[in-house]
Amino acid sequence: MSASLGRRVAAEALGTGLLVTVVVGSGIQATELTPDVGVQLLANSLATVFGLGVLILLLGPVSGAHFNPVVTLAAWFTGRHTADGLTLRDVAAYVPAQIAGAIGGAVLADAMFAKPLVQFSTRDRSANHLWLGEVLATAGLILLIFGLGRIGRASLAPLAVAAYIGAAYWFTSSTSFANPAVTIGRAFTDTFAGIAPASVIPFIAAQLLGAALGLGAVAAVYGRPAPASDKVVVPHGETELASS
Repeated sequence: MSASLGRRVAAEALGTGLLVTVVVGSGIQATELTPDVGVQLLANSLATVFGLGVLILLLGPVSGAHFNPVVTLAAWFTGRHTADGLTLRDVAAYVPAQIAGAIGGAVLADAMFAKPLVQFSTRDRSANHLWLGEVLATAGLILLIFGLGRIGRASLAPLAVAAYIGAAYWFTSSTSFANPAVTIGRAFTDTFAGIAPASVIPFIAAQLLGAALGLGAVAAVYGRPAPASDKVVVPHGETELASS
């Protein structure tokens, strides 16, 4: 892409941070407005869908709008033999920026609602069925993003990715975090969207497995992967709910 690495890294940090702010902030707002968990989830998922779509549309032209380490790793893996693919230097810059942005986004959301700025979540999410949900959510996300690229429809990513995440909030048991950076960020808030630190590593392991399966599904459906690059517009995320 034409943007310098510094600008791309800034876009990734900003985009991931704002995504987590949307996820965490809407979760806090929802719990303050209604005691109905179903309505809380609906509000959280709708805010995430709209926020994610806007962020991909706005920042995609700069960095590709990955906002997600597994997307970055998948983009590097599929484009590693091409001249315009992501380099390991790019990956080494993108991933820390995404994680730092996610943590900052959680802190910002807590600050807006007068919550403790850093309070680790006590919400345990350690269960086999939740890990399975993360595998499926992440595999589907990778299949969608790179499948769109293979059929020449990457321009639809803002709408398609946001729609998928919104659906995955409801059809997966984990409410589709599908994003290691977002998962880490959400450990820093003891609110509706939080995840206990002890639950983070298993979630990330499930997400990495899901990403590998997603790339396998792309190869199985579309044949030998065509050269790819960070021009693929993708996010995610994520969510418990995002998002949750």
